[in-house]
Amino acid sequence: MDIFLERLFDGVTNGAVYAIMAMALVVVFRGTGTINFAQGEMALFTTYVAWWLTVQGQPVWIAALVAAAVGFVLGAVTERTLIRPIRKRNDMASLIVALGLFTGFNALAGLIWNSESKNMPSLFPAGQDDFTTVGGARLYFDALGVWLVVIVLIGAVFFLFNRTRLGLNMRAVADNPESAALAGVPTGRILMLGWGLAGIIGSFAGVLIAPLSAHQLGLTTMFPILIYASAAALFGGLDSPVGAVVGGLAIGLLEAMITGYVGFVGGTLPQTAALVIIVFILLFKPTGLFGTRQMERL
Repeated sequence: MDIFLERLFDGVTNGAVYAIMAMALVVVFRGTGTINFAQGEMALFTTYVAWWLTVQGQPVWIAALVAAAVGFVLGAVTERTLIRPIRKRNDMASLIVALGLFTGFNALAGLIWNSESKNMPSLFPAGQDDFTTVGGARLYFDALGVWLVVIVLIGAVFFLFNRTRLGLNMRAVADNPESAALAGVPTGRILMLGWGLAGIIGSFAGVLIAPLSAHQLGLTTMFPILIYASAAALFGGLDSPVGAVVGGLAIGLLEAMITGYVGFVGGTLPQTAALVIIVFILLFKPTGLFGTRQMERL
């Protein structure tokens, strides 16, 4: 039972990070109808910024906040200068630009900070003795901290969407940008802010996942996270923040249990399982569990 509980805790911890990365994908998709394949590498770049600041002697929490600010700027500038002009001509071109940004941000991070793995400090106590016992299983304080940050981020996003004028405008633009523009909503500014918000959320995902034992900071750190987050977003529904949370936790638990109880899987085949989930969702329920079904008049 204690082994099961430890794997359960690991699954919830990883799933929580997948959930906020999936939420970043959902925020962008709701506004533009496009999956931002560069979201993981943008998060990687901001995580390197946070790591560099800690090396310069800054507290890790200050570094994380600065990285979030950099993530906002990256997201907003990317939408304004690259995505918006291209999308006006061809929606599919946005996907090509996102793929280009994927390689570009990864190469830029390697150029600035080289390709060697880094030790990103945790936001929370992360020593071998920093844990509590639940049902005979060890629950580390850094995992509890990740859960707390994710709960706060999710709560902030839901408050933004449901209790603020900005969130109402973002929902209006996501549902019908043409009607929102006719009603006086500054759709361009809202889309730019949406990409900036996704950049903030992604930066926290990177800062949280990099210090965990299986994920040291390197140029490939965020690619598997993006795969799991994409599966989570599709599983829950690409236009549903609730679905992103449910999907992220489900994928995290599935990964932990498969890795722990299916011996031949190892550390890489769970990514294949995530890709299989994506294929099955696209085949049998493209809108996901909580996604909005699109209806067209014939």
